[in-house]
Amino acid sequence: MKVLLVDDHPLILAALQSVIQGLGDDVTVVGVETAEGARGVLRDDDSFDLVLLDLALGEVDGFDVLEELRATWPSIPVVVVSASERTSDVIRALDLGAMGFVPKRSSNDSLSDALTLVMNGGLYVPPAMLGLEARPVPRDEADTVPAVMRRLAEHARPEAHQRKELSLDSIGLTPRQTEVLALLLQGLPNKLIARQLNVSVETVKDHVAAVLRALNVSSRTQAVLAVSQMTQGQGVFPGGRNPPR
Repeated sequence: MKVLLVDDHPLILAALQSVIQGLGDDVTVVGVETAEGARGVLRDDDSFDLVLLDLALGEVDGFDVLEELRATWPSIPVVVVSASERTSDVIRALDLGAMGFVPKRSSNDSLSDALTLVMNGGLYVPPAMLGLEARPVPRDEADTVPAVMRRLAEHARPEAHQRKELSLDSIGLTPRQTEVLALLLQGLPNKLIARQLNVSVETVKDHVAAVLRALNVSSRTQAVLAVSQMTQGQGVFPGGRNPPR
């Protein structure tokens, strides 16, 4: 596995390199401190399996870098590793196509679990994001918390174990809708999904609408959070990292 780390703090970059290198003998880690450095590495070698991106990169907006990486190298999943734990930042990162968001204060085991989940086709969201009702929501974040997260929080509580578990198998997607969901979770826009599946954009829109209805959500970001809740217990999105073609 080849991993590219992007963090402008040398000590944190070195620490992350050490942690990730320790995940296995077959792990190769390249660290850069700037967005330009990341661009240069990926232009020379686009065979990386994963990018870990800090949002604080000096004068460069990390969200802009995330959006650029997903647009230019859409086949390479990006996981944000950030000192921020704002709900709004997590949601924005997922909305821009990040496959995970790991707070920097997370343990080494949490980081390892997050990367393993993403490399197996899942999405990683901080556990606290899946139980927001267990803590007060800051006033400036309240309007960014989608209703699906409050619904999922109910299923995360102990008493919910007696209820029917949410799972991808139980929502009744057709094979084509499952393909669309897999591509949607990679952050691909409708036009690219249509191109990959060789169907019209209008057909993709119909499938996306059906997927959102099945998940009982109203936006792509909410779909990401809903699927994350389901797959963090299972570890793998059906079909693996690459959806069926």
